[in-house]
Amino acid sequence: MKKFFVIVAAAIASVAFADAQNLKFGYVNFDEVVMLMAETDSARADLEVAQKDANDTYQAMIEEYNLKAEQYQQKVASWTPAVQESKARELTEIEQRIRDFESSIQLELSQMQQRLMAPIYQKASDALNKISKAKGLSFVFHTTSLLYYDPSQGTDLTADMKAELGIPADKVLNLQQQNIQ
Repeated sequence: MKKFFVIVAAAIASVAFADAQNLKFGYVNFDEVVMLMAETDSARADLEVAQKDANDTYQAMIEEYNLKAEQYQQKVASWTPAVQESKARELTEIEQRIRDFESSIQLELSQMQQRLMAPIYQKASDALNKISKAKGLSFVFHTTSLLYYDPSQGTDLTADMKAELGIPADKVLNLQQQNIQ
């Protein structure tokens, strides 16, 4: 009975070893491909507009605060205690509005970026799955998270993904795009 289990285990191991020899690997810098997609350029432009609007609003709030603080400093001596208290409270309220705006706009911009990028990542992921299946790959690795890989032992999917996603073959990340990654 023990011999039977040993023979079955050996048979399973040999089949597993044979299958392991047939494994095919691919690799791609997924983030780079996503950053090169036209949809990402559009999302980046939308995000830049939102960031500019937020910055303009923030600057207006700061200008309002600075103007009122300067006015407070110039006139505080001539005001009655009730006016002084009211104006000091107004400055405190403006400071709080600025702090509230800073925290809420950061969250909103982050959520906007996630909302804009989610379908882009999904499209790239779908393209990667399609290409990987067509090439009969068992595993695809992200080049930026590998400590070592031998390009001759795998298939670089970057050009295939660019073609599938309609990215010109000669399009590369510029310095600004690399910094966004």
